[in-house]
Amino acid sequence: MTELNWPLMQNNIVRNDLDSVIDYLRQDDPKLTHGRNVELFEEEWSAWLGVKHSVLVNSGSSANLLSLAALRELRGDGEVIVPPLTWVSDIAAVIQNGFTPVFVDINRRTLGMDAEQLLTELTKDTRAVFLTHILGYNALTQQLLDELAARNIPLIEDVCESHGATFSGKKLGTFGWQSNFSFYYAHHMSTIEGGMISTNDLELYQMIRMLRSHGLVRESNQPNFRQRWNKARPDLNPEFVFAFPGYNVRPTEIAGIIGRQQLKRLDVNNRIRSENLQLFLSQLDPGKFQTDFAVAGSSNYAFTLVISQPDPALWARVEQCLHDSRVEFRRGLSGGGNQLRQPYLRRILGDEECEKYPNVEYVHFYGCYIGNYPTLPKEKIGKLCARLNAL
Repeated sequence: MTELNWPLMQNNIVRNDLDSVIDYLRQDDPKLTHGRNVELFEEEWSAWLGVKHSVLVNSGSSANLLSLAALRELRGDGEVIVPPLTWVSDIAAVIQNGFTPVFVDINRRTLGMDAEQLLTELTKDTRAVFLTHILGYNALTQQLLDELAARNIPLIEDVCESHGATFSGKKLGTFGWQSNFSFYYAHHMSTIEGGMISTNDLELYQMIRMLRSHGLVRESNQPNFRQRWNKARPDLNPEFVFAFPGYNVRPTEIAGIIGRQQLKRLDVNNRIRSENLQLFLSQLDPGKFQTDFAVAGSSNYAFTLVISQPDPALWARVEQCLHDSRVEFRRGLSGGGNQLRQPYLRRILGDEECEKYPNVEYVHFYGCYIGNYPTLPKEKIGKLCARLNAL
């Protein structure tokens, strides 16, 4: 079998990005901690996304952590509804901030939480719904948005895997109270490591800025916010008023420079990825593989590969085919599959909890994702599909 040599990601940081960093570093005394380039990236990202405010941090996981810390400060203790298919930091941030995670099984076409099941879990103790848009697919429904608005329950969107995906003609990340993005190397765009929190809420925006830098009031960029805190504590040096038990998750100017360069080509790259996904799904045998994913408005940096029926022998052959073809893949789809099988949750919830969610259990054992990037040759897609169909 001819090797395809297909990594999860390739050429996501290009020569032009690196040259921009080198040009900046040629200055006699370049500022390296976050400064003007970070500010400009935040402004340009907000304009691209369609929100008023954004805060760059050092990772998507840090974005999750700050989002839940802000929720705790503003809404108090309670429950946060989360999916069992997501990255670990979503659920970890819920636990680390003292909330009780409440799980909802996934919809196998969207890979996000099943909206109808989610609605049945809303209670007076629900402080937020922390919804993940998995691998480029939209998980929102209008019914869900309407019900959350009617109950005044905040929506936090994890869009770390879905830059540029849309629902009803608007980008994901513009529907929630706040939204999180990741700029990890393997995602749609990269700042090496990095993440963004976006919102239209001015009060929340100022709090996130403070939480990013130790909870310092001076990190607010609104004089009236700073004056309010400083006036309340005249016994303190106004340069060192710590309003919240914050963190140090600040970015660097290098992240801002690379992010600004990457954002310029994000839309073009996403269109190529969408073409690749359509080609991949259209060439798979629907008798063996799931091809009815909800692709409308999707923006996928990976191909989702799930067999149609539970068949351990077939799945073993799928994995062997990928190994033999040197196609890098991640079993279980996002985050390694069902998070309820992970030790950190088993210690809290026990060993049987994972079996309550059959849809996420299915993709845990019978699904994976493989890389989808703009430089991926389309002939490789056809060759791989032919090999998979022949199994």
